Amino acid sequence: QVQLQESGPDLVKPSQRLSLTCTVSGDSITTSYYYWNWIRQPPGKGLEWMGAIARDGSIYYGPFFKSHTSISRDTSKNQFSLQLSSVTPEDTAVYYCARSRDLVSRFPTWDDFDYWGQGTQVTVSS
Repeated sequence: QVQLQESGPDLVKPSQRLSLTCTVSGDSITTSYYYWNWIRQPPGKGLEWMGAIARDGSIYYGPFFKSHTSISRDTSKNQFSLQLSSVTPEDTAVYYCARSRDLVSRFPTWDDFDYWGQGTQVTVSS
């Protein structure tokens, strides 16, 4: 069974960098034909697609996140990571990693993904 698990800080100060990691088990991020995504849900809002990484290492970013988001991977650990620079309180959200068969739209639905991490609440506050 495929499992994804997010890890990272739950509190970040404004202007700092947020780093999250997703550990995948039950599938390989380097051989699977799926995309490995980062998504977030701010309080009271819908899902926002931040970006994804494919098995060949190609990276795709959502249109709202191209300027201050970085996605990378550690193939030896079967992990992929998200870095968000210069965070503001508007970056407060539940952050998820998830697997999808296709690249998704900027506002995806839950059905666009077949496996999800449990999500991690990140609060940006001084």
